[in-house]
Amino acid sequence: MLLSDLLVDIEILRLEGDPDIKLSGIEFDSRKLAPGYLFVATVGTTLDGHDYIDAAIEKGATAIVCERMPVKLCKDVTYAQVPDSAKALGYIASTWFGHPSEKLILVGVTGTNGKTTVATLLYQLFKEIGYKAGLLSTVCNYVDDKVIEATHTTPDALTLNTLLHQMVDAGCQYAFMEVSSHAIEQRRIAGLNFEGGIFTNLTRDHMDYHLTFENYLKAKKTFFDELPKESFALVNTDDKNGLVMVQNSKARKFTYSLRGMADFKTKILEHGFDGMLLDMNDKEVSVSFIGKFNAANLTAVFGTAVLLGVDEMEALRVISMLKAVSGRFETISSPSGFTAIVDYAHTPDALNNVISTIDQILQGNGRLITVVGCGGNRDKGKRPLMAREAVDGSWKAIFTSDNPRNEDPQSILDDMIEGLDATQKSKHLSIINRREAIKTACALAQSGDVVLIAGKGHEEYQLIQGVKHHFSDKEEVTIAINNLTNH
Repeated sequence: MLLSDLLVDIEILRLEGDPDIKLSGIEFDSRKLAPGYLFVATVGTTLDGHDYIDAAIEKGATAIVCERMPVKLCKDVTYAQVPDSAKALGYIASTWFGHPSEKLILVGVTGTNGKTTVATLLYQLFKEIGYKAGLLSTVCNYVDDKVIEATHTTPDALTLNTLLHQMVDAGCQYAFMEVSSHAIEQRRIAGLNFEGGIFTNLTRDHMDYHLTFENYLKAKKTFFDELPKESFALVNTDDKNGLVMVQNSKARKFTYSLRGMADFKTKILEHGFDGMLLDMNDKEVSVSFIGKFNAANLTAVFGTAVLLGVDEMEALRVISMLKAVSGRFETISSPSGFTAIVDYAHTPDALNNVISTIDQILQGNGRLITVVGCGGNRDKGKRPLMAREAVDGSWKAIFTSDNPRNEDPQSILDDMIEGLDATQKSKHLSIINRREAIKTACALAQSGDVVLIAGKGHEEYQLIQGVKHHFSDKEEVTIAINNLTNH
């Protein structure tokens, strides 16, 4: 493809060299370049691609897109200066792969909690109806039935368009993707054509990156600000930020709620550890999900399906068959009569949601033992908040390692404990080894109790001093239950 073809939708501040140079590939990682490639110099959080322009040319790059022109220009290389190279990369990647998002019905899901569940259940629903569909999520990416491992909630622009292109080639009609605040801020979704956007909720998260809640909110809102008028925006009005998201949006606006008037409204009629009976837009449906937050997630799924043209009764029929997403309120029953729940809750609000859901089902007829930690090298401010949520809502809270990364696990636990008063401290145990913490929780549990293992959910690893060790909460709790049964 010619460079001039790739630059059609991009504002060019300055061009040096031949715009009609033929390119054999595009890349923003100088290590992956090959001769005849275009190198897009993007500014990352830790590295600046502009520092690698010389290395890119040495590797054979024949064209450079950048925000700052190098002082010395090579005569055989074409340079295009743009206002925002990350945004340019999105448009270039989309053009290179033949605008795949325009050949799919693409829906993005953003918010703090529920993104994975909503995107995954939409993928499952459309597959169940008989459509070919794709999924881009924290847990896994799917190109129709083909599994592709996920490394980020939202991949970089190049990977995104590669996967969307593969979906088009596989005959997919629909694609559902999680849209993280990082991806919006870093312009990874620039150039994508969204049929619709969903907002789940907004609570404190990623403060290590965004620094303030206002910045975090603004990043999410940008997604809706940029939706075209032909698309739809479906927002949760039980969250006070729901209507804020669509204040400046040109998209068609729709709402969902468990509490107030909305286009898509759900009431919980009955609930237990095996599921709920819901009233969705005045129609009853039994689901194998638990908790208000899942009732909200399913309402978003129902609303989106209807907005995409699925018959209401057909949508409800499939929703009644859907199963929980891996590591999202997954229940495991023990022969001795207690229930273990593995959940990804890693923010104070998510933990509060899960604990209050368990509390509503138990109704004082059992005790809750919560195993929880906090990630290392991340927002330290939420550690005491997580600790307080765990202790206040549980009979016993066990603080343990999550992904300590490069931090000392004990110092993470110290930060958590610092937020507790004397009474709260008496309700907690500290066990750094996560395996031992899970074992202890199961050993303490009696018939009718619940053991909640929060924070890692679907993850099958622990990050310790930069090394990934295999670790699955689900595996560990199953082993602990089996060992108790065999003794």
